[in-house]
Amino acid sequence: MASPRLKVIRLGLRLATAISPQLGGKLACRVFFTTESRNPKGTKARAVFAAGNTVLARAAKVPVAVPGGMVMTYAFPAPSGAGAPKVLVIHGWGSAGAYLSFMGEGLAAAGARAVVLDLPGHGLSSGRTLDVRLAAEAIATTSRHYGGFDAIVAHSFGGAAAIAAVSGLFGGIAPVATKRLGIIGAPSRLDFIFADVARALHLTEAAHQGMLAEAERRTGIHPDGFDGVALVRALSLPVMVLHAEDDKEVPAEHARRYAGLRPDVEVVWANGLGHRRIVSDPGVIAGIAGFVLEQDAAR
Repeated sequence: MASPRLKVIRLGLRLATAISPQLGGKLACRVFFTTESRNPKGTKARAVFAAGNTVLARAAKVPVAVPGGMVMTYAFPAPSGAGAPKVLVIHGWGSAGAYLSFMGEGLAAAGARAVVLDLPGHGLSSGRTLDVRLAAEAIATTSRHYGGFDAIVAHSFGGAAAIAAVSGLFGGIAPVATKRLGIIGAPSRLDFIFADVARALHLTEAAHQGMLAEAERRTGIHPDGFDGVALVRALSLPVMVLHAEDDKEVPAEHARRYAGLRPDVEVVWANGLGHRRIVSDPGVIAGIAGFVLEQDAAR
């Protein structure tokens, strides 16, 4: 059953679309890109968030200035000190660094200097909106602040943003240099997300197209134009694509598209862990650590 808030949004968009499908699409895009409450919903989510924040409390909070605001980062010191590889860890849409805290701490325990990032509009970062361009810009700025990263590990929407950042997809944002890339439960295309949003908001086809056009105006690329497989194919670095076949938010087909792409692009299945539990699973963290730190024995 739709929430009262969603019903109001649908009504407003229906009225706006009656005036102009372009207006309806523009407003729908604004609704989509506006981040929701940062307070977790439900007892289970609150417990996970609290546990994650407890872990983040053991890291150093380092704010990083970005155009128009600030993103918060959390730096975990590596046992091996300043010479250890640096790894950037990125969460997904509607999430926060707290949900990737176990990944950050696990990578640090394995020997990395791990930095967990709160994307704009999430966690302790400023802002109320997020799109793939803003995310890529935050990743690029964070990379410059820390002097670059040897590896990037990103979950869900963060994985798509990481691919965009590393590939230099957006004009005006220099490609982020890194040696290894790990993406977990990430979409290989963005158009299906916009289609889901259009269905949830009960948009007409004309309003749906208007939303896509507005997204292109705001980000510089049409959602149909983002293809993670094509972008990864053009990269010259090892990539691990880790996914669960029971992921109900990002279908497994997104990971299967990478199979056989290149010898150094590996698809790894973590079945039974769904979309969210996968990022805090000890076995997954060990596998990611082995990959980004090139420790074959840990894989």
